[in-house]
Amino acid sequence: MAEKKMWGGRFSEGTAASMEAYSESVSYDWQLYAEDIRGSQAHARVLAKQGFLTEEEAQRICDGLDTVKAEIEGGDFRWKTEMEDVHMNVESRLTEIIGPLGGKLHTARSRNDQVALDFRLHVAARLAAWQEYLATLIDVFVARAEEHKETLLPGCTHFQPAQPVSLAHHLLAYCQMFKRDFERVTDCLKRVRVMPLGAAALAGTTHPVNPQAVAEDLGIEAIFANSMDAVSDRDFALESVFAGSLIMTHLSRMCEEIIIWANPNFGYVKLPDQYATGSSIMPQKKNPDACELMRGKTGRVVGSLMSLLVVLKGLPMTYNRDLQEDKEPFFDADKTVSASVSIMADMMRQMVFVPEKMLGTVERGFLNATELADYLAAKGVPFREAHHITGAAVAYAEDKSVGLEDLTLDELRQFSDNIEEDVFSVLDYRACVERRTSSGGTGPESVKQQISDLKAWLASVK
Repeated sequence: MAEKKMWGGRFSEGTAASMEAYSESVSYDWQLYAEDIRGSQAHARVLAKQGFLTEEEAQRICDGLDTVKAEIEGGDFRWKTEMEDVHMNVESRLTEIIGPLGGKLHTARSRNDQVALDFRLHVAARLAAWQEYLATLIDVFVARAEEHKETLLPGCTHFQPAQPVSLAHHLLAYCQMFKRDFERVTDCLKRVRVMPLGAAALAGTTHPVNPQAVAEDLGIEAIFANSMDAVSDRDFALESVFAGSLIMTHLSRMCEEIIIWANPNFGYVKLPDQYATGSSIMPQKKNPDACELMRGKTGRVVGSLMSLLVVLKGLPMTYNRDLQEDKEPFFDADKTVSASVSIMADMMRQMVFVPEKMLGTVERGFLNATELADYLAAKGVPFREAHHITGAAVAYAEDKSVGLEDLTLDELRQFSDNIEEDVFSVLDYRACVERRTSSGGTGPESVKQQISDLKAWLASVK
């Protein structure tokens, strides 16, 4: 005979086997066991403070839960799908260990506010881990930028060579993306760390519970303001997966560039062997598989975001079983984000940049054309006219298969009498970068300041 459900008092027939398999969540929500036990222990301690349990009873419950946790972590715990979820499995085993006293643990609590607390605790812990991974990633990018302050790279718009920048400046742009990701996660945590326990099923409880005391026990800053919202809110999960989607999107952009840069036609980087693979038929191949996988897995995290949005979009108040579908998208997104950020940091540490290849592209792409136009504008030529003059000079140099800097003064002066000998110091590619003195630009002082600011920020968050 099937074991009677904890909620089965008014039922005369058991659950169909197909429904049992369809509705169970323990196959994945077992991952919340530590949070479930931690939350239950805090709840037991507060029940004792409120007079629902004696101190001795609360201690027996907490000790029993420690035993359950040890069994789980030791591999001795048998998860039962007929118990539906992590909460019922833990409570059932607790009751086996300490007897009927285990049944008192659920006083003034529903699975609705219990699961909300467990999930919030889990999400908060994982977001804190994301912060650590992101800080490490930024640290690596800053270190590589510091190595390449003098390395020139063709900066692009429309994926066409546009103006020379330092490789450091390019890498520091990604630091800003990842820094925003860190700050977004930090802000999200404010809305994750909210105590829902005490909301019970939806309407609150008749028992004089103390959510503030449970919150303080668990290190949670805020308490729910509305019991109906407390049990049905999954914005925190949605917002977390959105933050994860942006992290992956930023990683994917970097991956795309590494994939391009590693192509021998560019040759800007040499991939670390540990993050590349070969071909089963072409011996010369070195494929950027880590980057390709990361780029592909971005869709997986964005898919989790879409899944959660669809789960939530049509739900009436308050708790609905649909919300069981909130955990797998987060679990999967967390696994992907955590691994991806860590792998990118390790891969970037070992990446070999090839400055001479980057410089070769800079010198072939007329990336000093804007300098000539600015030079003429500084001489009093209207910029639009200077633009046309420079365009004509580029076309002339292109026909001769040389750069602007390779033309003679006489050749340049045929386009404008305003061009003088000092133009060649302006057309020097390194000078192009050094002359960018505006705040946040690619000039050496700006890059130095960006690195300094990021180091100070990293020190503050660590």
